[in-house]
Amino acid sequence: MMRHTRVRLLIAIAVVATALGAGLAGHGAQRAAAAGCPWMDKHKSANVRAHELVKAMTLDQKIAELYGRGDFTHYGAANDIPAVPELCIPELVFNDAGAGVADGQQFTTAFPDGIAQAASWDRVMQHRVGAAIGWEAWHKGIDVQLAPGVDIARNPLNGRNFEYAGEDPYLSGQTGVAQIKGIQSQHVAATVKHYALNDQELDRMTDSSDANERTMQEIHLPAYEAAVKQGHVGSVMCAYNRINGVYACQNRYLLRHVLDKQFGFKGWVMSDWGGTHSTVKAANNGLDQEQDIGSGKYFSDPLKTAVQQHKVSVKTLNQMVLRVMRPLFRIGVFDNPPPTQPDASKADVNTPQEKDIALDAAEGGSVLLKNSQGALPIQGTGKSIAVIGNPASPTGAQNYYQGGGSSKVPIAGPNASVIDPLQGITSRAQADGDTVTYSDGSSTADAAAAAAAADVAIVVAGDNSSEGVDRESLSMSNRTCTLFGCTPSSGATPDELIAAVAAANPNTIVVLQTGYPVTMPWLGSVKSVLETWYPGEQEGNAIAALLFGDVNPSGKLPYTFPKKLSDSPIHSKKQYPGVTRQGGVPHSIYSEHMLVGYRWYDAKHITPLFPFGFGLSYTTFSYSHMHVHGTTKHATVTFRVTNTGARTGAEVPQLYVIDPAAAHEPPKQLKGYTKVLLNAGQSTTVTLHLNKRSFAYWNVKKQGWRVAPGCYGIRVGGSSAKLPLHGRVCRT
Repeated sequence: MMRHTRVRLLIAIAVVATALGAGLAGHGAQRAAAAGCPWMDKHKSANVRAHELVKAMTLDQKIAELYGRGDFTHYGAANDIPAVPELCIPELVFNDAGAGVADGQQFTTAFPDGIAQAASWDRVMQHRVGAAIGWEAWHKGIDVQLAPGVDIARNPLNGRNFEYAGEDPYLSGQTGVAQIKGIQSQHVAATVKHYALNDQELDRMTDSSDANERTMQEIHLPAYEAAVKQGHVGSVMCAYNRINGVYACQNRYLLRHVLDKQFGFKGWVMSDWGGTHSTVKAANNGLDQEQDIGSGKYFSDPLKTAVQQHKVSVKTLNQMVLRVMRPLFRIGVFDNPPPTQPDASKADVNTPQEKDIALDAAEGGSVLLKNSQGALPIQGTGKSIAVIGNPASPTGAQNYYQGGGSSKVPIAGPNASVIDPLQGITSRAQADGDTVTYSDGSSTADAAAAAAAADVAIVVAGDNSSEGVDRESLSMSNRTCTLFGCTPSSGATPDELIAAVAAANPNTIVVLQTGYPVTMPWLGSVKSVLETWYPGEQEGNAIAALLFGDVNPSGKLPYTFPKKLSDSPIHSKKQYPGVTRQGGVPHSIYSEHMLVGYRWYDAKHITPLFPFGFGLSYTTFSYSHMHVHGTTKHATVTFRVTNTGARTGAEVPQLYVIDPAAAHEPPKQLKGYTKVLLNAGQSTTVTLHLNKRSFAYWNVKKQGWRVAPGCYGIRVGGSSAKLPLHGRVCRT
């Protein structure tokens, strides 16, 4: 049966009483001063309130809101901007990121990383995780959460892919929207990042991502558009890299033309930490706020001087401040300020309710890739089980519950711990009277001996990754990575270990912990493969529940898994890591254009190891009775999904559109999906809606979205490679 999560308490009084008390007292003075702040009237619109506030501010007060203090005043904060009590402006505290409240914060919950959240294909779950992170952030005194990340996984070697939502712009956008709405439901502003075309860590501070306009509009920008138009995100973080030779944080095309005019963005643009490179150019081209590990270099006194010298107009300055204040009013940061620092940082928000959400998310995002001869779930009593591999151990799990870098949530506090796979499997096995032995895999001979003596061998294998470091290949390695680099380990590689165990025991099950696709030279020798990504602090409990069938796997791949790197869209040095041109600037050429991910494999007729959208279950599903109504202006697609197996399970019906030749589009593109839970034998009717944009391509000449003449194929099924239902929609 699928686990039913308990409803989280509105306020965990016993856990956060100290912080709440401090917060109420700290903001009493601000509320008392509200009588002198007419913009604190909640009956006025956010836009009116923001205009009133900006009109009342001095030049110095305006400048002060446009750069971070950079002195690490508060523990566990990425940055902060001081309060202005006389204007009722709250202090702004910033924090990373999308898998929990990080930056060294203690007593918070480590949720699954972004890729695991995306693999659930479950908007409801993604919203729950976002709301849980927002709830914890608020109680920890955070006003702005630096999440989610929605960059497209163009490059399978990007070390930061684990933070993002995969290779498809529609899936990435919808995942981001759900997370944003969840975070902002708790009166914490979300920040979508890293805008844009940010797909490598090797030269992330200098590289120029060179792509044509149509490629950007159709592949790399739609997720941000969804974040703005559907998620109403408070802030956008511009990236470190250049785009077509111009730094993202002063790129007029991206910031003014696309974000402001095309998307209608009304929030503010902040730089990534150290991503600001000028004062006048950045301010005039659309950057609103400088963030850095130090105090503002460009948007502090230099910006004030630029305004006084009329190099940046007062009108532009006012707009910059207005864009910061308006979403803070809309989201509720002014009206519902969090508890004050430093007391808030002491609050313990890693509650049982938050742990339940982390567990559900880890289970829902895990993907069953192979399951021959019904090897899973493990059933029966009295079995001997060998658990093998360093990532399964308490020590090893510290490197695989999340990826490294600014987003990693440290495990600290009386209620905090990583439930390692060995602990989770051993505890669950005891309930069935099974016995568990363990080998760390440092010796393949010892691992093989342990496997040979057991009924079932479970190899837990991982590939560690971190912000700041790219991968060297698609093979799993022994290295341990942090923001400051990777340290290689001795001994057998994960692939060698799996091969040795599989040779010793025909009933070998592999549990993968990766943030991206990996190759599997041993795939034909093992019975089952379960991809759990970086599943957060509840990883051991989630893995055990999935292996023993307490929970039915329901995740689907947000990435295509290639058989080898040369099969992928990125197969030349010009594409990655790029070539250095005159002036010493490396340029990555997006010569694959729109053929990213499954679009490439379809167009080039390359069979991948596992296709996009793929994921098995312990039950089976059938699709039938599809009906398509409408035109390319608006179409409705209905069909039946039936659980044809003997177990309750969840399925993700996926809808792909095939454009007519006149559109010059990739072979097919995801344009709709949902997730349905069905009991054994149960059927349900699913309805998916398509609007004009679902059929449109970006017309560079017309500078807009256009629908090509002709009829469009509609394909529906359980993965990009298995779409049994066919229909069509025509342009009138």
